[in-house]
Amino acid sequence: MGFVSFLSTLPTLLPIAPLPSYNSSKCPIHSGTISCKIDDGGSNEKSVRRRDILNCFGAAISMELVASSTQTPSPFVEVANAADLIQRRQRSEFQSSIKTTLYTAIKANQELIPSILTLALNDVMTYDKATKSGGPNGSIRFSSEISRPENKGLSAALSLVEDAKKEIDSYSKGGPISYSDLIQLAAQSALKATFLASAIRKCGGNEEKGNLLYSAYGSSGQWGLFDRQFGRSDAQEPDPEGRVLDWAKASVQEMKEKFIAIGFGPRQLAVMSAFLGPDQLATEAMLAMDPDVTKWVEKYQRSRETVSETDYEVDLITTLTKMSCLGQTINYEAYSYPVQKLDFSKLKL
Repeated sequence: MGFVSFLSTLPTLLPIAPLPSYNSSKCPIHSGTISCKIDDGGSNEKSVRRRDILNCFGAAISMELVASSTQTPSPFVEVANAADLIQRRQRSEFQSSIKTTLYTAIKANQELIPSILTLALNDVMTYDKATKSGGPNGSIRFSSEISRPENKGLSAALSLVEDAKKEIDSYSKGGPISYSDLIQLAAQSALKATFLASAIRKCGGNEEKGNLLYSAYGSSGQWGLFDRQFGRSDAQEPDPEGRVLDWAKASVQEMKEKFIAIGFGPRQLAVMSAFLGPDQLATEAMLAMDPDVTKWVEKYQRSRETVSETDYEVDLITTLTKMSCLGQTINYEAYSYPVQKLDFSKLKL
């Protein structure tokens, strides 16, 4: 069978526009004017009556009593912490800025996309399931690790990440970003750019139509869980040698065994083919020779030939999300910073 490479869409990457940031809010807030006039009734104006205010306070107090009177959280009651909401917004805004920085860097260096993907995978593949050590901890940044045979040719991708980190740290309000976070976010940005480029290619190179196609049929919403896993800590020394395969020389059986060792199977091996070296077509042709992997290679090949690529894209995002957290404890308060206190004495009432 003839293969259509996921990475073969790269030549159309340069003219694309930045992806709109995904907003996971299900309750958009619409601007408008709220009347707070207190009226005991009898008025036709759209106002808030004293009775309504008392009812609201009563309902709020009742819900607090229900929430505090049982050890089992009620599915109907959720107490929001204002500090948590502020931290989430800070992290979300910071992450949005990071993606813009990475998009700009990748757009100017699209030839590095395959290396960026392999860089992220090789940082993950140091994970040891038995000891729960290694994994996506940024250890690949150390010279003794990036110079290993399995990481040959990845120095330029690491340099791109390092340059992006300098820019990101210059505007970060919550401290420097970890290499472990940035390397995985770089892989995400590379994938998003290539998916969009694929949509443009399917529209005959028409950028506007390609953007519309990806907006309508793309799987941007699938990145929600990945985006929440933000707050990895960097390793302080290289991970042990011998944990990562040299993908260009490894057999399919060795690849299968390595994926099984970290908790994955032939399906995930097939969907991660774009990460297994610079030539995805050659990698998939080799994977297709194995009876355990070939059905998945063919499935994703058929998916990439469709308009939406849904099966391939969703499985790839899901697999990368799981891999990008192996062995890591996520600090959900990372990159948040104290909010400037308001001086209420200066307010005019």
